[in-house]
Amino acid sequence: MTNPQRVTLITLGVADLDRAKAFYGALGWRPAEEQEGVVFYQMHGMVLGLFGKEALAEDQGRGGNELGTGAMSLAQNFPTEAEVDDAFDKAVAAGAKALKRPGKVFWGGYSGYYADPDGHVWEVAMNPFWPLAEDGSLTLPGAG
Repeated sequence: MTNPQRVTLITLGVADLDRAKAFYGALGWRPAEEQEGVVFYQMHGMVLGLFGKEALAEDQGRGGNELGTGAMSLAQNFPTEAEVDDAFDKAVAAGAKALKRPGKVFWGGYSGYYADPDGHVWEVAMNPFWPLAEDGSLTLPGAG
């Protein structure tokens, strides 16, 4: 039986697909597949999709004014604080809105937040308690 505790695809609704592609491209992301109105990026064992917001609302069977952003965050963990700073600065230079500049946090790590041009919130972090694999993937200690 397939493990039900998994995410295989995250889809972000975007107002302007070309603008969103340009933003993620400036971060070094390269599409693995493109179709009219949607672009997919292959990640470690899953896919991130960018989908026009109106088309996403239609696909979900609800009006576009019901779709919002910001009630969740996506995260990228890095092995060093310098790499966190670099990722944050690169995103801001590409057009992200700086929400919280990276810094040391109460739980013992280092993190910051930015919002992409559509308001999707990303955390960039270094967690000394969660070592990353050589390929950058994360498996919680003891969960492997």
